[in-house]
Amino acid sequence: MSQIALFAIDWLAVGLLAFGLYFPRHRRRDLVVAFLCVNIGVLAVSSVLSSTAIAAGVGLGLFGVLSIIRLRSTELEQHEVAYYFSALALGLLAGLASPSWITVALMAMILLVIFIGDHPRMFRRYRHQVVVLDQAFPDEYALIAHLEQMLGARVHRVIVQRLDLVNDTTTVEARYQLAARRPVIADGLEQPLSQSISR
Repeated sequence: MSQIALFAIDWLAVGLLAFGLYFPRHRRRDLVVAFLCVNIGVLAVSSVLSSTAIAAGVGLGLFGVLSIIRLRSTELEQHEVAYYFSALALGLLAGLASPSWITVALMAMILLVIFIGDHPRMFRRYRHQVVVLDQAFPDEYALIAHLEQMLGARVHRVIVQRLDLVNDTTTVEARYQLAARRPVIADGLEQPLSQSISR
């Protein structure tokens, strides 16, 4: 396998990453451009450095510098960080590794992990968000019960970020699971969440 063929495989891989996986799932155009440019830029630089004796060390340093610059420039979700590092890793593999089927297999493995780990059906009913409540909840059990009723979900974990007894507010990070069905409201009464989930 020639180096040109490995470059072509990298272009195909990053195209699948950006246009086949990320954009159809998350619809953020600016990061598609970032994934493509970072991958090709890392590929170009690492392929030039591959002829030097310190290629591996320089390549890893380049990986770290680029990631720090990018992650400091804007706030990214954790799944977007995963896509970003995948684009970097694909470029480094194509630029620094010797052309072989092992390299191609490693690139395919990266795409496979992203495909499975970020699949819409993977934990699709699980959510997390920061909620600001207009009531102070010193009691964690009362807080969980209030969140479950408000969100219509089963709360698995709460992390209280701020409890303000003076202004009567609570800021909490909630990690919860949506019910399979929305709670049924009949005669002005909401069906208990446990019954809704069990159906």
